[in-house]
Amino acid sequence: MMSSGAEPTAKAPSVKQADAKKKDDGEQVVPSSYWGISRNKVTREDGTEWPWNCFMPWDSYESNLSIDLSKHHVPKNFVDKFALRTVKLLRVPTDIFFRRRYGCRAMMLKTVAAVPGMVGGMLLHLRSLRKFQQSGGWIKALLEEAENERMHLMTMVELVKPKWYERLLVLTVQGVFFNAFFIIYILSPKLAHRIVGYLEEEAVHSYTEFLKDIESGAIENVPAPAIAIDYWRLPKDSTLKDVITVIRADEDHHRDVNHFASDIHFQGKELRDAPAPVGYH
Repeated sequence: MMSSGAEPTAKAPSVKQADAKKKDDGEQVVPSSYWGISRNKVTREDGTEWPWNCFMPWDSYESNLSIDLSKHHVPKNFVDKFALRTVKLLRVPTDIFFRRRYGCRAMMLKTVAAVPGMVGGMLLHLRSLRKFQQSGGWIKALLEEAENERMHLMTMVELVKPKWYERLLVLTVQGVFFNAFFIIYILSPKLAHRIVGYLEEEAVHSYTEFLKDIESGAIENVPAPAIAIDYWRLPKDSTLKDVITVIRADEDHHRDVNHFASDIHFQGKELRDAPAPVGYH
C-alpha cells in the first residue's frame, strides 16, 4: 500500500536557510525541521506521492460490508429503556431541523458522533494511569472509533459545505453533548455505551434512507471525494453511493462495539476483562 524509506540524514538548515528556500515557481516550501523531525517519503501502490497528512496508507482499510444491518438490542432493563428513549427523544429535533437533507445531517452529526469514543478513551486512559492497570486494548479501540468518525466528517465536508449558522450550531451542540456524555460515562459507563449503541442504530437507519434517496435520484450520485477513495481503498470511479455504503458499515461496527461494551459492564466486569475489538471497523 505504501513505500517508506528514510531520507539521507543531513545537517538541519538554519532558520534563515530554511526561510530562504523557494520552489522554482516562487511558492514557499516546507523547511526541514530544526529538530530533525520530518516525514519519510510515502507513496501509493502506483508510485504516486501520498497526498494526505491526516492519515497514512496503513490507516486505510477495505470496509467489511457483510455485517448484519438489522441487528437491534432489545431493551431488557431500566437502563436500556432509558438509553433507547433518550436517543429517540434526541432524534426528534434532528428530524425537524434536517428533514431529508441527509448530507447536512451527516456532516453536522459527525461533529457529535466523534465525541463518545474520545471521552471513553480519555477516561479509560486516566483510569489506567491511576490504577496502574492495562486497559485490555479498549483505550485504542475507542480512540479508533473517534478517529473513524472524524474521518467520516472530513469526507462529508468535501461534499457539503457548512454555513455560518451550522458552524455556530456545532459549537453549541458539541459543547453540551461533550459535557453531558462526560458526566454520564463517569456515573455509568454501561449507560453511556448503551446510548452510543442506540445512536449508531439510528445512524444506520439514516444512512439507509440516504441511500434510498440516491437510488431514487432525489440526491445526485456525485463522484466520491479523493479522501474517501484513499481512506476506504475504494475504486477510482466510486460515487457518493459507495461512500455512504461504507460509512453505514462503519456505523454498524460501532453499534456492535458499544453494545458489546455495555454488555460487559452489565455482567459486572470491566472492559479490560474482555479483549477489545481493535481494528474492528
